[in-house]
Amino acid sequence: MATRSMISFDYALKQLLRNKANYEVLEGFLSELIRRKIIVHHMGESESNQTDKDGKYNRVDVLVEADDKELVIIELQFDNQNDYFHRMLYGVSKSISEYMQKGEPYSKVRKAYSINIVHFDLGEGDDYVYHGFTHFTGLHTHNELKLNDEQFHLYGKSLPGELYPEFYIIKVRQFNDVAKDSLDEWVYYLKNNKIKDDFTAQGLDRARQILAYDKLCEKEKREYFRQAEIERIRASEIETALLKGERKGRVEGLAKGLEKATVNSHLAGYSTEDISTITGLSQEDIIAILQREKLL
Repeated sequence: MATRSMISFDYALKQLLRNKANYEVLEGFLSELIRRKIIVHHMGESESNQTDKDGKYNRVDVLVEADDKELVIIELQFDNQNDYFHRMLYGVSKSISEYMQKGEPYSKVRKAYSINIVHFDLGEGDDYVYHGFTHFTGLHTHNELKLNDEQFHLYGKSLPGELYPEFYIIKVRQFNDVAKDSLDEWVYYLKNNKIKDDFTAQGLDRARQILAYDKLCEKEKREYFRQAEIERIRASEIETALLKGERKGRVEGLAKGLEKATVNSHLAGYSTEDISTITGLSQEDIIAILQREKLL
């Protein structure tokens, strides 16, 4: 079975998919994920759509205006971020508020989807695609709250949660490369930058036409490699910083442990000579610690 090498999805979002003629690719991905047909009307400029040395190469964030005035925020994150769940919430809230005109009623609040493609293990779970949806459930009856008839005719929705933001998290590294359905075919591409010839998911045919690496001109190939090299250098810098921090933490932790052992041994009545035997510190260092703690 043949497999075609493609450019990465993050590079495609930054460079090629902003062309309206190529919206079909993004529409296909969103339609497979959200499980209904999504039509893209406009793609906003992304904070990370930068080419200067200060560009945010570790992330991509794209704001899409879809049919029915829906908002779709697409975030692609490579580096681990402990407060990423908060960033998801902030990004959706900010986008919704910015699209509200002054004086508009709350009924004009737009439906929003937060699509998060992460290349690290966010949270703890055994799946690779997660969906967050707001449910209002009775504490006593356990029945789900629904919209009344008037609200149904006004919004065309049955549940309050259908008016609220929805969140999707795709943890690409947790995918086992076995495509069992059309969404998996997209996740396979997101992880491996490849599309198999027998994949039939929406948008992938167009992706084969415009995102194949061999379709790039020489100038585009040079730019693609330059961006990839920048990302590799950044990843290496982060890894080095983490290793340095880990080593520094071990050293500082050992020093604090020895100081605590010195203080406790002194308070227990041990001599500086005995403490030196216990900790391996010189008697001069022991005396300095005890003086710093005002115990001598």
